[in-house]
Amino acid sequence: MRLNEVSYPNAKPVEGYGPGFFRIGGVVHDGALLVLPDGEITWGGYEDVDIILSAKDAIDVLFVGTGAEIAHIPASLRHTLEEAGIGVEVMNSPSACRTYNVLLSEGRRIALAVLPV
Repeated sequence: MRLNEVSYPNAKPVEGYGPGFFRIGGVVHDGALLVLPDGEITWGGYEDVDIILSAKDAIDVLFVGTGAEIAHIPASLRHTLEEAGIGVEVMNSPSACRTYNVLLSEGRRIALAVLPV
């Protein structure tokens, strides 16, 4: 079997998560988190869309992690993001983190907005 080292050229991957936190680049972030190509910041939740829109030229798809269980996001949020040309994929937070890491390793133009589990 041949193993290849995974590299992340565009941003830092999610290294771990647990009850109320996410770990990225060795740094633990408490609460909801937004991971953009230029770094990680605290995310204010579904109403906090302006910071995502400010990065619209750097991302094609936003993965939204809705916590431990998959849930619908507000239709207005989806509509606003799609109008700005940002695709939206909604899943539970663990799945969103894993999917983000895989596509990040492929050099895709993605971002991650996650609520803690």
